[in-house]
Amino acid sequence: MTNKSLVYAALCILVLSTLCACQSTVKRSNSREDLVSIVTAAWNSHDPDKVVTAYTEDIVYEDVPHGIICHGRAEVRGTAAEFFAADGDVKFEVVNSWVHSGHGVLEWVWRGVDKGEFKTGKPFSIRGLSIIEVRDGKISRNRDYYDIATKMRDVGALPK
Repeated sequence: MTNKSLVYAALCILVLSTLCACQSTVKRSNSREDLVSIVTAAWNSHDPDKVVTAYTEDIVYEDVPHGIICHGRAEVRGTAAEFFAADGDVKFEVVNSWVHSGHGVLEWVWRGVDKGEFKTGKPFSIRGLSIIEVRDGKISRNRDYYDIATKMRDVGALPK
């Protein structure tokens, strides 16, 4: 499947999930709020050990734009450590979320300063989307989608 097809599929899932949520009364439970708060606080802690606490032991985590696929907490921990080394002042803000019956979507803004990826020292801001599966109050599958070219333009690695 091409990246274009994956993005199209993710957008279809988002639209369908939004339509389903609008057509039925979905009570937003405290567990959803807790999960969103936990995963946001974990990434904003800049601590890979805290990050992995939001995920199941058998997590499958994909950063689609970078082509990264992690299997299990140890691989997620390593990827998070590399991420924090590459980007300074990392901040994630969840601007919208929907979690119901073990599936969910998080829309977020990722801000930071490029330290290691392009080594520019410049700030960036990217809007993105995580499609998640939830089991026992933790994320068991996570696929992140965002436009890496936005970061590249913000930091001067691509022309605006």
